[in-house]
Amino acid sequence: MPSPLGPLDGRPFAAVVFDMDGTLIDSTAVVVRSWIRWAQEHDVDPRRLQGFHGVPAAAIVAELLPGSRHDDALRRITELELADTDGIEVLPGAAEALAALAPAHSAIATSCTAPLAAARIEASGLQAPEVLVTADDVERGKPHPDPFLLATRRLGVDPAQCLVVEDAPGGLAAARAAGCATLAVVTTTPREELVGAADAVVTDLSHVVFSRTGGGVLVSPA
Repeated sequence: MPSPLGPLDGRPFAAVVFDMDGTLIDSTAVVVRSWIRWAQEHDVDPRRLQGFHGVPAAAIVAELLPGSRHDDALRRITELELADTDGIEVLPGAAEALAALAPAHSAIATSCTAPLAAARIEASGLQAPEVLVTADDVERGKPHPDPFLLATRRLGVDPAQCLVVEDAPGGLAAARAAGCATLAVVTTTPREELVGAADAVVTDLSHVVFSRTGGGVLVSPA
């Protein structure tokens, strides 16, 4: 029987870079609450928010509002998201994945700002790796490759030797543009939208096991 991980199974990687929201932690309810309230306050049809999962807030605001309103609108969504961390929790398998790769073989590349990433990590209780790339660290966020290129640079590894774990098509596009292999988790996006966009797709991180060997990091079916 073919492995559910396809070409990823048995392939050694130098490191693994994880997205955060929807991959390591469940913040979906918080994100929806904050952005729906923001949309109502700014006379934006909430349906226009669809398709932006994993995209930095600044890019979403720029897409939905005229330039004269960007600064105030960005400050407001930042306030709303920082104030709401109720119900954020670690997703299945995430803690085990990071523990298996500690201390030098993993990183997080998130579209959150640094303060928001810190707030959500604290709220979830996640033991985050030392390398954490946020929207504040790059000029261009996902779906551009910059977050993953910076994460691999900080890890000191070749992007072509890295595996990225993502839950959103935009993040997967960014990882592919960076030259990384990709593993998708079906936590926020329907499986059919991820198949073909990633090298392999699993339900969540509890369905894989990461291990460290002399040749690097291996990922196997759980």
